[in-house]
Amino acid sequence: MIEQLNVRPATVVGPLGERLTMEDLPAPDTNRWVARRKAEVVAAVNGGMLTIEEACARYQLTLEEFASWQRAVERSGLAGLRVTRAQHYRELYQRTQRF
Repeated sequence: MIEQLNVRPATVVGPLGERLTMEDLPAPDTNRWVARRKAEVVAAVNGGMLTIEEACARYQLTLEEFASWQRAVERSGLAGLRVTRAQHYRELYQRTQRF
C-alpha cells in the first residue's frame, strides 16, 4: 500500500506573478494588512504551501476573515482586497446576484 506523503511546494506563484517562498510571506506579527499581503497569504494557501488552519494560526485570523479574503480574490482579484473598494464590490455583487 502506498502511503500518502505530505509534500508541499517550496514556492508558489504570488498575486503579481512573482515566486513566493515561506520567507517572502508577511511576518506573523503583521498588523497592517494591505491588499498585496492578504493576496500573498491567499496564494500560499491556494498553492498548498500553507493549510488554512496554519495560515489562520500564523496570522491570528478567523476562518471567516480568511474566507472573505479568498472570496474577494476569486471575484475581483487584488483590487477586491482593498478596504476602500470593499463596499463598492459588495454592492456590485449583490446587484448581480438579483438578476
